[in-house]
Amino acid sequence: MKAQYLTPVVTIFNQDGSVDVEGNKKVYEFLIEGGVDGLVIMGSTGEFFAMTMEQQKQVIDIAAEYKDRTRVLIGVSRMVIGEVAELADYAYAKGLKEVMVVSPYYFKFTEEALEAYYDQVASSVKSDMILYNFPDRTAHDLTPELVLRLAGKHKNIIGIKDTVAEMGHTSAILRTVLPEFPDFQVYSGFDDNLIHNVMSGGCGCIGGLSNLMPQKCAAWTKAINDGDLAKMAEGQRFINDAMALYDISVPFIPTVKRAMRIAGLDISETCTAPMLPLNDAQEKTLRALMEKLSIL
Repeated sequence: MKAQYLTPVVTIFNQDGSVDVEGNKKVYEFLIEGGVDGLVIMGSTGEFFAMTMEQQKQVIDIAAEYKDRTRVLIGVSRMVIGEVAELADYAYAKGLKEVMVVSPYYFKFTEEALEAYYDQVASSVKSDMILYNFPDRTAHDLTPELVLRLAGKHKNIIGIKDTVAEMGHTSAILRTVLPEFPDFQVYSGFDDNLIHNVMSGGCGCIGGLSNLMPQKCAAWTKAINDGDLAKMAEGQRFINDAMALYDISVPFIPTVKRAMRIAGLDISETCTAPMLPLNDAQEKTLRALMEKLSIL
């Protein structure tokens, strides 16, 4: 399977917090023209956690316009299973038949509870489903053994985004699941793990840096697929340096929106509360990094 670089797309909001339709279309066009392999709408970088059902449906309506131009996966993460199914069905009716679902957050749930949760979700939706493992945000982990059991029970569970910095965890999923389900799609959630993921048998990454530099990320992916070792190494070094973008603000989202605007994309930088815009020191750090990366 060829390496893929999917973008967990930022969501653009107006200053009053409403969904900016034209702003989101600008971002989708920018990413598609930049050559990324697909769009993951309303993942963590897309601020799903602070959006109403109505806003999420509005974004699904916008994304549906692009389904014939690139691969589009819809994040349908809600803490009420009925709402997950409702959003998935809404997207399915719009022709968007792949969804991503984060494990329940706030409490640290047992593996038995997580399995029961995904059993119910998978049985409630017609869509193909990507599991979303993000232990730093959910307080628990989708283990390789759990992923294997879920893949065995539900044909519509077709992959996982494993947002774990330690590549050994993702490698364990690959070693556990692929022998039995060779078409199972395993993506890393951190950009700098792309090559490690692919070399271990995975599909690539769903990485936030591609919001800002889709052409760079697409070129790196092409080098991997072409087996161009020199360009692969060059791309790895670039992404290693670019990972510093994640550390400028917590969360990372205001940084990437500000960076996209600095780079020339005319979009609103508004984020959902309680995220704040960058302060002067953060702005200075961001501009210095963008200059170092030659993306000003």
